[in-house]
Amino acid sequence: MREKRRGRIMGMNARMWFDAFTVLVAVICYAVAWPTLHLTHVVPVAVQPFIAALAAFPILLIRLNPALGWAISAGSALLIALAIPHQPHNEIPIQVVHILCLFALLFAVALRAPIPIVAVAWGATSLLLATTMSADGGDLSGSAWAWPISFAAVVLFAMLVRWLVQSRKQLLAQEEENELERARRAILEEKARIARDLHDVVAHHMSLVVVQAQTAPYRVEGVTPAARAEFESIGATAREALNEIRGMLGVLRSDGQLPEHAPQPKAADVLGLFEGARRAGVRIDWTIDGLLDLVPDTVGLALYRIVQESLSNASRHAPGAPVRVSIVVGTDALHLSVGNDLSATMARPVDNGGHGLAGMRARALAVGGEVSAGPRVDGGFEVQAHLPIGAATVNDLAPMTTGAIGSTEDI
Repeated sequence: MREKRRGRIMGMNARMWFDAFTVLVAVICYAVAWPTLHLTHVVPVAVQPFIAALAAFPILLIRLNPALGWAISAGSALLIALAIPHQPHNEIPIQVVHILCLFALLFAVALRAPIPIVAVAWGATSLLLATTMSADGGDLSGSAWAWPISFAAVVLFAMLVRWLVQSRKQLLAQEEENELERARRAILEEKARIARDLHDVVAHHMSLVVVQAQTAPYRVEGVTPAARAEFESIGATAREALNEIRGMLGVLRSDGQLPEHAPQPKAADVLGLFEGARRAGVRIDWTIDGLLDLVPDTVGLALYRIVQESLSNASRHAPGAPVRVSIVVGTDALHLSVGNDLSATMARPVDNGGHGLAGMRARALAVGGEVSAGPRVDGGFEVQAHLPIGAATVNDLAPMTTGAIGSTEDI
């Protein structure tokens, strides 16, 4: 039991300790003000507890609302000095306990309240004490001038403490900003290191692939036109991949605040994917129902990456099989279907250790959509994606755009 009580005491924070100390001081002041009130003022016995409470209890507001506590204490002091006569032998019309509470509350006001309120509190308190302590209630005596000076000293000391506390807070805030800046720099350094590694490992080899594909028709004898076209397709695909890697390296090397980031692919750029796949020898046809230019950029990027991964999977797992793509842009959603027929060399693109399907699902989920992928009943494999685009995004549907195997129409 004692250990539990000791734990509760140790668990009290600074505010709780200060509040407890304030209550103790208020009780002590009240215990002094009530029994001595009849010695300084002519007050009926029944009224003495209330007059003592006005002198002592406003200090309870010293932390919660010091300005309100000061106003109650100063107002009650003026009321007592004007309405309640003091004993003939007493030259102070206000109790000493009341004056001490005024000092404490004025210190708290100067410590926490806005500067205009501090000036008003100091002026009103000085005028109150100076006039009530003056001889005959009129002209100020020489000793009455000491009160404004005393209160000014209290205010100046409180302002000094206040400025020191504010300086300390600003210093801590600056140290926190420095810590955040150091953490940000560490992240940027790590990103720069990753960018260097990518550049050294990936970009270097991709550059070699581009060079080899472009120079192969000149280095190898007896290259047929079909082989030359294949080399050109390999070079074009490698250059596209290299450009994307360079864009990613630019993002990694930047601090995320530069405006010159390379633009991300949009929905309309899927047409370039279809043409690139056709040049690479993929037997592909596509149908686009709607206007891709009005698809939001975030949804367009997700669509581009899903189509890109789907075509890559179709080429890798079912080489030579026809691929059919259907994109329908509605008023509130976009539907994508990428399917390939069964190939003699087709492998099942599941549980192969890759991250293609998981990446497509993550892309769709990021824009509030979903992706499903699996074998078709009639053979082959199909990827379907449903991506919301909002009712206000696409208002009018464009005429249907199609591309067939070997088509030469404009896209």
